[in-house]
Parts: sequence; structure tokens; C-alpha cells
Amino acid sequence: MAITGAAELLAAWEAGLGEPAVGRALLLHRTARPDVAAGRLPVLPVGEREADLFTLRRALFGERMQVRLECAACGADMEFDLDAGELARSLGGRTGGAFGSPAGGDGVAAGSGDVADGIAASVAAVHSAAENDGFVGGPDGPAPGAGDSSAAGPGSVIRVRQDGWDVEFRLPGVGDLAAAARSGDPRAALLARCLVSAVRDGAAVSGADLPAAVQHRIAEAVEEADPGADLTLNVACPECGQATRAELDIASYLWTELDSWARDVLLDVHLLATAYGWSEPEILALSPTRRRYYLELCADV
Repeated sequence: MAITGAAELLAAWEAGLGEPAVGRALLLHRTARPDVAAGRLPVLPVGEREADLFTLRRALFGERMQVRLECAACGADMEFDLDAGELARSLGGRTGGAFGSPAGGDGVAAGSGDVADGIAASVAAVHSAAENDGFVGGPDGPAPGAGDSSAAGPGSVIRVRQDGWDVEFRLPGVGDLAAAARSGDPRAALLARCLVSAVRDGAAVSGADLPAAVQHRIAEAVEEADPGADLTLNVACPECGQATRAELDIASYLWTELDSWARDVLLDVHLLATAYGWSEPEILALSPTRRRYYLELCADV
């Protein structure tokens, strides 16, 4: 069932308070995709999750996403806007109104200074240690002369043929990246989890024996199959003109907004309960507009 009210959204926020970043991302994805069994979410490709989270963000807090980033060259503070709906569409996400909007413009404003300041570090964060290691999201485009590869949708097997190697590799899911990130060697762990088969001149070999060139080609094939897994921003500094490269972690961004919204709503509940004696369910049942109006009346007293 989709979240359609402030009470349900607050419950989701409360459940995520004690979770690490990976757990919060999964909780947000569960919120975005109530039509998918919870056990299937970790196997969905990272790009699909990102598109779903951008769609959820758009439904809860609107199109405009304000981002602040420090220039890597001169240290200037850069501020720019992103369009959540456009990002969801570019990543292949669903853009229909499948979610309610308990935020309703009340509480968190995506363009507010407090939120922008709070998410500055999130913009530069990568999705996980496994991705930061470079295994998912290689250089732009395939290397010249690279072997054949093919990929389909979620859970598909990517086949790479190069220099006498014939390798089949399962498209990594969110759970694979999270598990690999917890290991001492994320690249090796991800390879071990997702390698289906590796054959060299007709003989089966282990993933540990794959040469760097073949591993690099697998990374390129994964990027081609799931391009939305690596959302990289290249922002030109208005002061010095140099470009700063950063990855936008939508899960961290959205959680920061949700946390700010939830704390604001709880403060509203406290003030209205103190003024009128209403219960939390009664206050949350009010529309954001009516709740704000009652708060104004309290301030006038």
C-alpha cells in the first residue's frame, strides 16, 4: 500500500532512525515500490532503484532539488537546481502519481537553505564502497576493440567475450553492492557474488584468475546495461570555470529531507497538542494548509 498520509510517512521515518545508510535506502525503496515484494527489492538493479527514489522524491517534495557543492579547484560555494521528475524520466523511472504527498509543501522545502546545507556532503558521496572502487561505472563507453556483450533487464546475465575469454556475469543488484561494500575488497567480493561462469580456451576458471582487461570490460558492460546506477554531476564553477565531478546519492538526499520534514511535523504536533489538547492522530489528519493556519492562530494569541 502506498504511503498516503503524514502518519504513515512518520512511521517510515521512525523505522529508519536506527538503520545504517543501506537500511534507510532499502526502506525508502520499499516506500517507493509497494507493488514489489520486499524480498525482491535487493535484487533490482541499482539504476532502477535510483529512478524509483527520484520519482518518490518528486511526489513527496516536488520537482526542484537544490544542491550546494564546493568547487574542487578554488573552493567556491556552488549552488544549482536539479529536476527530480526529469531525472526520474532519464533513468527510466515511473512518473505517474502513484504516491500520496503528505508533505504537501508543508515542512521541508527542497530549496530551503537548511536542507541544502544539510545535504552538501551527500552530493559528493558515492552509492557504496563497491561503486567507489570503480567496478560499477567504468569509463565512458566501451574500449576500442572490446569483445561482444549483451544484456537485458533486471537479473539478466551479461556475456563478455574478449581475448579468448567467455564470461557470464549477473547484473548486480542493490543487495550485491551492499554486501560487497562490507567486505575488505569490494571489487573481488562483487565479482565472486555475480560471476556466473568464466571460460578460457574451453576450460573453466575462477573469477580470481580474470585479467584486469576482462574485469574492466565487465564493468563497462554493467554500466551499459544499468546506466542509471552511476549518476555523475559535472558542475562548472562560475568563479574559476573548472568542472567539479560528484555523484548524487539520491537515497541520502531524500533521507535528509524526510528527516527534516518529520522533525518539523513533530514540532507542529507538540505546539497544537499543547494549545488545543488534540491527539497526534487528530493533528496529522489535518491537511498541511489547515495545520499551518492553526499554528498561525496560536502565534497570534
